[in-house]
Amino acid sequence: MSFSDLFDSGFKKRNEDHFAAIVRVAMDDGVISPEEKEFLDRLARNLGVEESEYKNILKDYQSHPINPPISYDHRLERLYDLVRMVHVDQIKGDSEHKLLNKIGVGLGFHAVNVRYIVDKALTLVHNGVDLDTFLQEIKNMNR
Repeated sequence: MSFSDLFDSGFKKRNEDHFAAIVRVAMDDGVISPEEKEFLDRLARNLGVEESEYKNILKDYQSHPINPPISYDHRLERLYDLVRMVHVDQIKGDSEHKLLNKIGVGLGFHAVNVRYIVDKALTLVHNGVDLDTFLQEIKNMNR
């Protein structure tokens, strides 16, 4: 196996695990709405998740670990994806926020301020900001 094969498989695995984390948020209420399905389909394509793996993840999404990205920007991008899913799902309950906070910690955000970051992220996404604005606003709140 070549070095590029190792990189590709590791990258693919991280994307699948990230996708599984988002499926975990979508499945918290036990169903995937048509809007969520559309988002998941788009996200799977963007992450390069093959159809067979997509189906496996839907069946067994909890078996995939949440692998935090090393880069802060990548963590924020993954948080942006998760919060957009929550926004599509119109999640408002405490159990869903707790799950999102847990996933946020799993992504590498510090447990002390993850709730603050998640709340800010939810507000930004609710206001319809794009990824660049999201990154800038979250980074500015930490200064």
